[in-house]
Amino acid sequence: MATLEIKDLHAEVETEEGSKEILTGVNLTVRSGEIHAFMGPNGSGKSTLAYAIAGHPKYNVTSGSVLLDGEEVLEMSVDERARAGLFLAMQYPVEVPGVSMSNFLRSAATATRGEAPQVRHWVKEVKQAMSDLEIDESFSERSVNEGFSGGEKKRHEILQLDLLKPKFAILDETDSGLDVDALRVVSDGINRYTESGDKGVLLITHYTRILKHIKPDYVHVFVKGQVAESGGPELADELEESGYVRFTEKKEAAAQS
Repeated sequence: MATLEIKDLHAEVETEEGSKEILTGVNLTVRSGEIHAFMGPNGSGKSTLAYAIAGHPKYNVTSGSVLLDGEEVLEMSVDERARAGLFLAMQYPVEVPGVSMSNFLRSAATATRGEAPQVRHWVKEVKQAMSDLEIDESFSERSVNEGFSGGEKKRHEILQLDLLKPKFAILDETDSGLDVDALRVVSDGINRYTESGDKGVLLITHYTRILKHIKPDYVHVFVKGQVAESGGPELADELEESGYVRFTEKKEAAAQS
C-alpha cells in the first residue's frame, strides 16, 4: 500500500508586492485506494497545493514535508517526482508545439516504466485507452494539446493517467470547462484508473457535479491555505446547499481571536 503524507506544509508565491504565503500549514494523508476531494472558495490555495507537491518553480515551499512512501518528495526534482509515482493533471494543460502526442506518450511511459514499451503491445494499449476516452486516433499525430478544445485537453490528461498508471493522481479542476458528455467520459476514465484499488486520488474541484460520477471517500474544505474541515461525501452535499460561508467565517473569527 502506497501512502502520500503532507505534513504542516507552508508555501509562498512571489507577487509584485513581494512574497505572499498561500499554504499556511496543510496536513493530509492519502492512501492507496482512497479518493480525496478538495473543495474551497477561489483563492484558498487548492491549486497551490497541487503545484507545490508537483514541484512548480513558481511556488516556494518554506516549511513542512511531503512524503511518498516515507521518501521526501520536496528533495526530488520534478521528473523524479513523476517517476516516483506522482501525477498532476493541470487545470490549464499547456500546448507543446512540434511534439506529437504519440511521441510524448511513449517517452513519458519509457521514463516512468524504466524501459521503452514494446511497440506492438504499446500500440494496442494506446488504441484501447483512446477508444475508452472516445478520442479519435488521428489525435495521436497532432502536437500535444495544440489547437485542442478544453474538453479534448482534459481527455488527453486522463489518457496520460491511464497509460502511466502513477501511484497518486492530483487532479486540479479536471472538470473545469467540460460539457456533460465530456464530464462523463473523463469521470469514467478516472474511475477506471482507481478500480484496481492500489491508486490514490486527490481531486480538486469547485463543484459537486463531478462527485456525482466519482464517489469520494473523503471531502476536505480548504480555506485560507489550510484544511478547515474534513468529512465524508455528505460534506460535499452541505457545500452544495450552503456554500463556504460557515467555514470562512469560522477562519476569520479564529484569526481575530
